[in-house]
Amino acid sequence: MEQKFEPLFQSLHLANGQVLKNRFVLAPLTHTLSNRDGTVSDVELNYIESRAKDVGLAITAASYINREGQAFPGQPSISKQSDLQGLQSLAKVMKTNGTKAVIQIHHGGAKSLPEFVPDGDVKGPSEVSTVGFGKAEPHDVRAMSNEEIEQAIKDFGYATHLAILAGFDGVEIHGANHYLIHQFVSPYYNRRSDEWGDPLRFPKAVVDEVIRTVQNEATEDFIVGYRFSPEEVEEPGITMELTKQLIEVLVEQPLDYLHVSLMDIHSKTRQGQYKGQKRIDLLLKWIEQRLPLIGIGSIFTAQDALSAFESGVPLICMGRELLLDHNFVQKTKSGKADDIISHFDYKREDKHHLPDALWNAFAQGMYPVPQVKND
Repeated sequence: MEQKFEPLFQSLHLANGQVLKNRFVLAPLTHTLSNRDGTVSDVELNYIESRAKDVGLAITAASYINREGQAFPGQPSISKQSDLQGLQSLAKVMKTNGTKAVIQIHHGGAKSLPEFVPDGDVKGPSEVSTVGFGKAEPHDVRAMSNEEIEQAIKDFGYATHLAILAGFDGVEIHGANHYLIHQFVSPYYNRRSDEWGDPLRFPKAVVDEVIRTVQNEATEDFIVGYRFSPEEVEEPGITMELTKQLIEVLVEQPLDYLHVSLMDIHSKTRQGQYKGQKRIDLLLKWIEQRLPLIGIGSIFTAQDALSAFESGVPLICMGRELLLDHNFVQKTKSGKADDIISHFDYKREDKHHLPDALWNAFAQGMYPVPQVKND
């Protein structure tokens, strides 16, 4: 490989003893490939194996912890005993080449789709109207009771239990992208006046439940990560000031990494006292190397990955690019970085080696990616 890319292939030791073979991470990409009941499909297995084979850490698509949290058609489940056999197969194929396999545990909250939630009874932190995945019209959401909040927390613990039984190397708590945990942090979605109105109470309770399960059931090297979104466009929404408070709580927990969700890893703060400053720079400053930070966002070339790494982020997460070219990491390692496919081309006969559902999503413009201009 070119010498300048060598740092991307250094191993990384996590505090719990796990060793990642390189600095590349497969993003927890949303897909609609699972069976109708949320169990793992053969198409899903083939897809994830091809994208996980070369990275140091691979994260599954958001997997719902109970039926009330299903936010996509064809979304994977980690909510019931009958999921276990498929989850075991999923963990196995993800780990084939020495990759560490992590499953992302998720609850859609207000973003859950009424057609999948029992009786269409969508619920979140507070009453709100919002639009779900692939929908043009909003649906109504009611506020969760205290009992329902406590049950959701327990369900994150049970999902962790299933992940341990399935043979995953870890779990990632999905606290980003406008889903349930994010909603409790956000003043837009969380308008409660009870104890759950504290924006940090619910995420802390989920982390505590997951950690308790891990300490009781897993080996010491089981990985627990947490994904978060640092800002949102809603008003009043999550700000970098609020994210700083969240970081201060998370770095005190026995977590193994944090994962920031960004569309552009070099993006700047939208508003407030940190307006105009790079989000990544702020996060790295606040974390103070107490935990590794996974960075993501608009990384389409080997040079993009190197630029992200040189910003100080120790782990480089890629989603859309590993869909465009599942050999990205190997091409970079073997000195063929110039051969990386970094643009979507709807005329490619191999369809970027994507399952039909994901190919169609790209062709319909659902994912913002560089495009090949065809006549």
